[in-house]
Amino acid sequence: MLFAVVASLILFVLDSRLNYFSSARTVLSTVVYPIQTVAAIPSDMSHWFQEYFQNRQQLQEQNSQLTAVNLLNSVRIQKLQALERENMRLRKLLGSSFRLQERVVVAELLMIDLDPFSQQVVIDKGKRSGVFEGQPVLDATGVMGQVTEVTPFSSRVVLLTDPGHAIPVQINRNGLRAVATGRGLGGVLQLEHLPHNADIREGDLLVTSGLGGRFPAGYPVGTVSSINLPQGKAFAEVTVLPAAKLDSSREVLLVLPTEVAEQQAEERLVQETGQ
Repeated sequence: MLFAVVASLILFVLDSRLNYFSSARTVLSTVVYPIQTVAAIPSDMSHWFQEYFQNRQQLQEQNSQLTAVNLLNSVRIQKLQALERENMRLRKLLGSSFRLQERVVVAELLMIDLDPFSQQVVIDKGKRSGVFEGQPVLDATGVMGQVTEVTPFSSRVVLLTDPGHAIPVQINRNGLRAVATGRGLGGVLQLEHLPHNADIREGDLLVTSGLGGRFPAGYPVGTVSSINLPQGKAFAEVTVLPAAKLDSSREVLLVLPTEVAEQQAEERLVQETGQ
């Protein structure tokens, strides 16, 4: 036992002081290296798989988060685009209202009547907003129709193209008066009782004549799109394309004629004075 201890000390001194066994240690390290490498494979594989699945899970989580953020941003962009289009429509609508002499109230469509034989819509303004039956309704480009039914918070509007609707018009070029009636699903109007020799041309602009007391004069109604002179008939067949965007407008103008506006102002003044 003592001999082994002494021998170990001698070998330790020789190696540490004289570097006597460096070559043997190098040879042994070279021989043992493959064994160490093989022995370390399970541990390395375990670490590799752990990092692989951990990184994969992190990537999946990041991918899910980025996908959610991308969807959210897409929704926000779509919303911004919708708001931008709505803002453009409102600016165009208000720009149109500034050119009117009468007072106007801006309203928005709530519902469209799906009856194929009826051209009507419902708007979000009613009696509480001063809406009344027969009130003219416009969009940014022309006359849409008139109010036919009023409730406290909403109103029903009959469009120009409704088969039961008629509006007095005149040709802007020469003042020739006529009556434009609706033709339903086609989205067009027809001029009634114009003789074959009437001074009317394709492209003529029709505006409200002011007759009948419902629509103030001068509002765009439509443009003459075709003129047919059938043989054996006393009147020409004149088709008119409405100026208003009846199938796409969402915001409308409720025109308040000057005399009605003055009457309402007087009534409010009396109520305020009485209070």
